[in-house]
Amino acid sequence: MTRRTVPTLLLTLFAMIVLPLVAQAQGDRLVVSLSSDPTSLFLPRASDRTAHNASLPLYDSLIWINDDLELEPALAESWEISEDGTEYVFHLRRGVTFHNGEPFTAASVVATWETGSDASNDYANFFTAASLVEAIDDYTVRFTTPEPNATFLTTLAFSWGMVPPAYIAEVGLDGFAQAPVGTGAFRFVSRTAGDRILMEANPDYWRAGYPRVAELEFRVIPDASTRMAAVQTGEIHIANRLSPDQAMALERAPGVEVVSYLNDRAYYVGFKNVGAGAGTPLEDPRVRQALNYGSDRFGIINAIFSGQAEPIPGFIIEGNLGYDAATMTPFPYDPERARELLTEAGYPDGFEISMGCPADGYVNINEVCLALQRTLGDIGVEVNVEFRTTNSFWSQPQYGAVGAMFVDSWSSAIGEALPRLEGALVPGNYYTAWEDERFAALVEEITLTVDRDARAALYREMHELMRDDPPFIYLYQPTIFEAVNERVQDYAPRAAEEYYLFQVSLD
Repeated sequence: MTRRTVPTLLLTLFAMIVLPLVAQAQGDRLVVSLSSDPTSLFLPRASDRTAHNASLPLYDSLIWINDDLELEPALAESWEISEDGTEYVFHLRRGVTFHNGEPFTAASVVATWETGSDASNDYANFFTAASLVEAIDDYTVRFTTPEPNATFLTTLAFSWGMVPPAYIAEVGLDGFAQAPVGTGAFRFVSRTAGDRILMEANPDYWRAGYPRVAELEFRVIPDASTRMAAVQTGEIHIANRLSPDQAMALERAPGVEVVSYLNDRAYYVGFKNVGAGAGTPLEDPRVRQALNYGSDRFGIINAIFSGQAEPIPGFIIEGNLGYDAATMTPFPYDPERARELLTEAGYPDGFEISMGCPADGYVNINEVCLALQRTLGDIGVEVNVEFRTTNSFWSQPQYGAVGAMFVDSWSSAIGEALPRLEGALVPGNYYTAWEDERFAALVEEITLTVDRDARAALYREMHELMRDDPPFIYLYQPTIFEAVNERVQDYAPRAAEEYYLFQVSLD
């Protein structure tokens, strides 16, 4: 590791005495595959679930969301909320230190807010949700929000990884992203781009008895077949994002357990009305309706996922607050209706358009992109697929690296659709490529509505609006398949494909 503040002699003694004891007590190295190379290990720049999961072991937030989606104390031992819902006072845990030896105090929380709010970050909006963060004393901090925010605490728990103020001020945001420092269960050792990330156990972790392995390694393996083979040989312990066929092939593999769960993730084709999308046929709502009718999501699910996915009706999906299976139904596959709508819109012979695809970024995504190209071709829409590496695909605001359409997905870790609605439809956010005042206003109303029943009703209203004037082609919600080596204990992925590894051990 670099940039230690502890004297060299002490580090040497630590390596000679303490680390061997940690390894003896906690087992050896846990190796977890990643389907793509993380964009960043700095949480505000961790642009997708892969990057977020690879970053999580390094950090803690003030609060934590447990497996039952309940809020628990973490770096804050307690908190109070004002009656009007716009002030939060947190009482911080004492005696916590960052990996570089800096103490965790209220100044750390202020620095986390200031650096997270920087406009260069992908998710600055998660931090600018607070208009002010101020230290009352060394272990008390007050947050102020402009208005009541129904999901502020869950956003805080999910996204605010605390950072050490002196270190991040010294190296800057870009330097911090290269050698991140947190208070988490593991501390950064090294990273080889496109290959692996190595972390080691934090011996001073505030959660007593954790972590339960001495080292954590993330291995970048974009090819799912290679991940499948690696978990069988024991080269890795957890292989994620496997196809249904691969999972079935592993059912009888010795020493391997297959884990499956319905993913809280909506896959879709995004439309742009900014940048490359401005002035295209996509600006006509009849065209966007036609593209939904002309997309054979049912055939894609059956042919590419062996039926192991659910067609989605919109951005409010099964498991989300406000979802109603009786009234929220997917667009039917109706190419005749699609051609009628295109004719009404003035495109009886169709048109040509480009569509970006994050190559190998998700399970079978390349095949999905090509299937969409074929099915839309049947209604006269010639789609030019632009395959991009994942880092390139997400490298520019508003998907500026690709054309007028793009294939992507949004997950939610809080049991509500709000994170994906905010990220995809609120102007000014990094990934918002479809700007519509009606959508933005309704998202804001959802954000301000603390009452769950009232918020559920607003989600249903949002669904109807997004159905009548679709900003996306709604595709599917997949079943996730992972393979886990029999040595792995207490691994519990969540519906958003999110996992915490501090409690995982190897027997």
